[in-house]
Amino acid sequence: MSKPDLDRRTLLQGAVGTAMMSPLVAAAIDRKTVVNEKSRQAVVHGKIKQSVVYWCFSSTGDKWDIDTTCKHALALGLKSVELAGPEHWPTIKKHGLICAIAGNGMPGPSFAKGFNNKRYHDEVITRTKKAIDLCADAGFPSVIAFTGYKWKDADDVKSGELTLDEGAKNCIKGLKDIAIYAEQKKVTICLEHLNSRDGSHPMKGHPGYQGDDVDYCASILNAVGSPRVKLLFDIYHVQIMNGDVIRRLEQHKDLIGHIHTAGNPGRGELDDNQEINFPPIMRKLLDIKYEGYVGQEFIPTRNALAGLTEAVKLCDVG
Repeated sequence: MSKPDLDRRTLLQGAVGTAMMSPLVAAAIDRKTVVNEKSRQAVVHGKIKQSVVYWCFSSTGDKWDIDTTCKHALALGLKSVELAGPEHWPTIKKHGLICAIAGNGMPGPSFAKGFNNKRYHDEVITRTKKAIDLCADAGFPSVIAFTGYKWKDADDVKSGELTLDEGAKNCIKGLKDIAIYAEQKKVTICLEHLNSRDGSHPMKGHPGYQGDDVDYCASILNAVGSPRVKLLFDIYHVQIMNGDVIRRLEQHKDLIGHIHTAGNPGRGELDDNQEINFPPIMRKLLDIKYEGYVGQEFIPTRNALAGLTEAVKLCDVG
């Protein structure tokens, strides 16, 4: 066969292959979506189901819109774009992805007003039920929840503090009140532990947050005792407040409903400028038979796609 014939045959095979591709595969190789070959299919093993947290990439760094975020997630081999508002869910579904965990519908800093304070129970429960309804209708698995700040008035640090016992009792009551609803709808409420030490940035830490001890949050969830009320185990926050991450994963394995990542210090990329060793942590998740999602929730400090690709590959343990 002559070289011109070989070239024509190669071109024809390529054309036929492209024509037969599904829209999802075609999107994954679109050069407007995939910046370079290295960004394609970072997921090889796929034993850890990974997700990208939308707020990190839409409000910081390169500021991706929802369509761009979904295209990058799909190209990398991710399963989900999470913590995106319901207005974005049609786009997420269009790309064959899910929203692995949704917001609770609270306005402003939703982690400030939570289940630890009875004065906010009506609003928090009403909004969380609405989020549960939306997730149930969409077929999405989880809704986020928070203990809330320790102040008696979440907007006033001078209002006095709720004791840890008060906060725990209020959380247990509020979460029990909504647990049956979540069980009926088959949607899991995930209570997030946050760090209260880093006050350098509104999303790097949350001074005043009452659920800043992962063991405290776990004790609340054990008291609630519902299969649909679980722990959002954020590796970044646990590292800051408690450390001993792998041992705590084992300790609380039956409570964990969702996982978040970020590098510490600084909540940046999962690179060698931070202290957390993610591969053995991911292997521990496999060891404890965790089947939920791992959301990449770092704040980009450089090229967002390069950082996300690196993080996805690091967490894609065999």
